Amino acid sequence: MDSADSMNSGVDSSVDSNADGSADEKDGGVPARVVATAAALDLIRQLRQRHGPLMFFQSGGCCDGSAPMCYPLGEFSISDTDVRLGELNDAPFYMGAEQFAYWEHTQLIIDVVAGNGGMFSLDNGTGQRFLTRSRLFSDAELAQLPAPATGASA
Repeated sequence: MDSADSMNSGVDSSVDSNADGSADEKDGGVPARVVATAAALDLIRQLRQRHGPLMFFQSGGCCDGSAPMCYPLGEFSISDTDVRLGELNDAPFYMGAEQFAYWEHTQLIIDVVAGNGGMFSLDNGTGQRFLTRSRLFSDAELAQLPAPATGASA
C-alpha cells in the first residue's frame, strides 16, 4: 500500500459517515477505518448508476494483487470472519480477518488512478482503477476506535 500522509487534503473527511465512511473529526468524531478521495467517491457514484448498490472487498493478493475490489452488493460472499471496516458512499467495505490483523493500525484511503481495475472488479474497463493508500493511526486515534464488526450481517 502507498503512504498517503501528504494526501489527507484530498480526502473527503468533513462529511458524515453516511456519505463517505469518514467521521467528522472537526467535531471530535471517531476516525474512520476507511475513507475515500473525491475522485473515488465520483467513480463510486458512476458505478452505482450503472450497477445499482455496491460493496467493496480489499483483496489480499492472488490474481488481482492487493486492490480494493468493487462488486454489485451481494455478489461477493462475505464470511463470518471478514471484517467490515465501514462504508464508502453507502457501499460496505470488507477485508479478510488475517489481513485486518496486519492493517488494523492503519486508515485505508481509497483513491482512483488511471489504469485497468481488477479482473472481477466493476472499475475494470472504465479507464480508472481503485487504489488503496494508507496512513498510520495515531495512538490517540487507535484508542478511540471500536472493535470492528465481522460477517455479512455486520
